Amino acid sequence: MTRRFVDISVPLRAGIKSDPPGLEPKIQYFGHKDGLDDLEALMGFGNDKLPDGEAWAFENVQMSTHNGTHLDAPWHYHSTMDGGKPSATIDEIPLDWCFRPGVKLDFREKPDGYICAAADVEHELSRINYELQPFDIVLINTSAGTRYGEDDYVDRGCGMGRDATLYLLNRGVRLAGTDGWSWDAPFRFTRERIARTRDYSLFWEGHKAGREIGYCHLEKLHNLESLPATGFTVCCFPVKVERASAGWTRAVAIFE
Repeated sequence: MTRRFVDISVPLRAGIKSDPPGLEPKIQYFGHKDGLDDLEALMGFGNDKLPDGEAWAFENVQMSTHNGTHLDAPWHYHSTMDGGKPSATIDEIPLDWCFRPGVKLDFREKPDGYICAAADVEHELSRINYELQPFDIVLINTSAGTRYGEDDYVDRGCGMGRDATLYLLNRGVRLAGTDGWSWDAPFRFTRERIARTRDYSLFWEGHKAGREIGYCHLEKLHNLESLPATGFTVCCFPVKVERASAGWTRAVAIFE
């Protein structure tokens, strides 16, 4: 038996349009000769005692738990879930949610800002001839997927509305993901809808579905266009950050 891994995570990079202004990660790189002071403090000798005068390379990273490919916990969406229970933080998420059969829904043809409804999910499942199973990991492939790092990335792609999200949750899905910046439609379009309608329930309607049924979702996935609709397993264990609203993950699709 052979096993093939497909990386569906974005690289964490500084200096690109990965997030709204002011929310991007910052990475400071240090080379093998930059740790002289630390080496002398820790070991009592300098780089000149080491092969080629090299100690260690390392990086200092300033970032949010929502930079890069990450898994959002219910705590991110609201303080309560499941109709009033305290929301789970990322260190409380069951690990068996994070290693499950994957299903890809292809919404790349949906226009930017479009809000997917339950009928859109139902239609796509019919097209791929698949019936959702409890704990399937559902991946949403949008037009944002190939735009990571480009100036328009944050405003690209469709979003998952409340009804679409609850359609998945009511069928036992507890973990889903998108290659867009957000599970919901980009903020630019949400602002316009709220300004036009004064309906503030439109803000994060997909996220806020977690108040009714707690769930997790991945954001900033990558390379989903290379996946088939089914036939793979998703592995996306989050970094265990105590009491956090999210954790970074190296999400992969595994083919046996």
